[in-house]
Amino acid sequence: MTEIRRALADQLAHTAEGGAWHGPSVRETLVGVTAADAVRHPIRGAHSIWELVLHLSGAYDLVLRRIEGDASPLTPAEDWPVLLEPTDANWQRAIDRYHAVNARMREAILRFPIERLFEPIVENPPYSAFTQFVGLTQHDLFHAGQIMLLKRALKESAPPLDPGA
Repeated sequence: MTEIRRALADQLAHTAEGGAWHGPSVRETLVGVTAADAVRHPIRGAHSIWELVLHLSGAYDLVLRRIEGDASPLTPAEDWPVLLEPTDANWQRAIDRYHAVNARMREAILRFPIERLFEPIVENPPYSAFTQFVGLTQHDLFHAGQIMLLKRALKESAPPLDPGA
């Protein structure tokens, strides 16, 4: 295994699971987020936390598909899937799926032929494997920041606690 593949997989692990220098991972941003919170839209025009988690999984599906030689783009339904019923079980499944597809991607990177790392995975788009692998990290971090902003907005929009209750 080459050091560069190990570093790429390691960055995806930190982005998803924690221990990164930049701040909270996707897992850390989701701590304390309930299904009821995840489905809310506290910022007008912004996606919900749940929608973002599904979207993150879709990006991994896309790159994994490309590694297998399938250049088809994500459909709108794959990129921004329709939410299932907002139950705690469905929310946990969405989170678990994100972590599972992140782990699959890390394994795929470790097996990816090093001699192809700087070549396009598929003809169109012509991005190198390296660019797409790093792009997943950047994509996760971008949306982790959005999740943090949504959590802050949820907190600010929550009704005040009744001190007499």
